[in-house]
Amino acid sequence: MTTREPASAAATNVAPSDATSTDVVDSLRAAGLKVTAPRAAVMTALVNIPHADAEQLYSAVRTELPGTSLQAIYGVLTALTGVGLVRRIEPAGSAALYERRIGDNHHHAVCTNCKSVTDIDCVIGEAPCLVPSDTSGFAVQSAEVTFWGLCSACQAELAASALD
Repeated sequence: MTTREPASAAATNVAPSDATSTDVVDSLRAAGLKVTAPRAAVMTALVNIPHADAEQLYSAVRTELPGTSLQAIYGVLTALTGVGLVRRIEPAGSAALYERRIGDNHHHAVCTNCKSVTDIDCVIGEAPCLVPSDTSGFAVQSAEVTFWGLCSACQAELAASALD
């Protein structure tokens, strides 16, 4: 499972290890994309900051690539999601979030207080793991479920404030 820091947390600097760099380059090439510094930086940032929005990714890569713009980050994210290297999720009331965990049908839990996001493995078996009672003729391939509630840190904070 991975957890996203709340939006207010500072983005970490992108400092890829050799293994991460090789993985990123191989992934980009295998997907038929040209290996560019912005693409590699965004892919690496998503290892360090899973469930990041475009602004968090921009903050993470701009120290390494000061000439990069927020618009360029959006372009990179469009290319990466287009070839399936990155997954875009859109929890209600949140900016689009991006993650590198692809190829499975996992779901997400979102804290209603701090907005942290955690991966939840598929609820029942393999994709689509949930079957609607009426598909209206659709061939369902995946199902997205978002669980909403309080993360353990927010629960502890709430419990501590109740004791005061």
